[in-house]
Amino acid sequence: MISLRARLVRMMSKQYFKRITPDTDVAELRKTWDELTSNLKTAPGVRRREATVGDITCEWLVPDKCDETPVILYLHGGIYMLGSAHTHRRMVSFIARAAGMRALIPNYRLAPEHPFPAAIEDATLIYRKMLEQGIAAGRMAIAGDSAGGGLTMATLLSLKNSGDPLPAAAVLLSPWVDLAAKGETLKTRAGVDPWFDPDNMPEMVRRYCGNRDPKAPLISPLYGDLSGLPPLLIQVGDHEILLSDSTRLAERVTKTGGSATLQVWPEMWHVFQYFIGQMPESAKAIADIGSFLKKTVTA
Repeated sequence: MISLRARLVRMMSKQYFKRITPDTDVAELRKTWDELTSNLKTAPGVRRREATVGDITCEWLVPDKCDETPVILYLHGGIYMLGSAHTHRRMVSFIARAAGMRALIPNYRLAPEHPFPAAIEDATLIYRKMLEQGIAAGRMAIAGDSAGGGLTMATLLSLKNSGDPLPAAAVLLSPWVDLAAKGETLKTRAGVDPWFDPDNMPEMVRRYCGNRDPKAPLISPLYGDLSGLPPLLIQVGDHEILLSDSTRLAERVTKTGGSATLQVWPEMWHVFQYFIGQMPESAKAIADIGSFLKKTVTA
């Protein structure tokens, strides 16, 4: 049984997300999310500073005594249209502290102004810039939630295809890796998902990839060549329509001989880790992320 706090968070967040439809103005959604997160503080002992990599604005989150530690490149979620370093800094600061690593959150370009493949171009550029700065691939991890989880996988596939050295590990929180929407839980979890309506997904996909094939591997990494990837940690809620994105991803990676640790959290919803400090389930999940990164990334 989930905690009382989780039940309250679930109920309150459900009211907000039910207001989001394909007709909702993107600019207004961005503004509202920024306002809702304006007072959220980073984890105790974590400093933040602005940076520019290439021409992309970013934010560093650095726990105390971690100035020279390995790096998490964190790709925020938001259906490829929303989100920023600002909206995600609190959750990512707790992840950085749990792992004892620095985290970099880029403000990659967003759709519909900048549709596919702009976000992948930005993510791969930043990763390569860090390699150029002398940060070894074995001292980096890539992580992301929701669309950022899909972007994490697409970035790994793009880097692999180009022959770049891959990071030591990747962490995926409720990753959106099948924009073709073929997962069975789009139907079987529709009645319990507190946030998302499957009928709204096609318009969200169109805004990101236009008329391109949604099964293209860099749009839906689930359909790509998943061999030769670093170890993955995948966390997903049992009450979300994207559950089968995660379960199928873990299955397909494992079939190639890769390592994919899948955690399905009972009664949890999409990116429940975001509510760190408000419910114990989020704290436990982030502690698990920290343990995974400590084991897989070179100190």
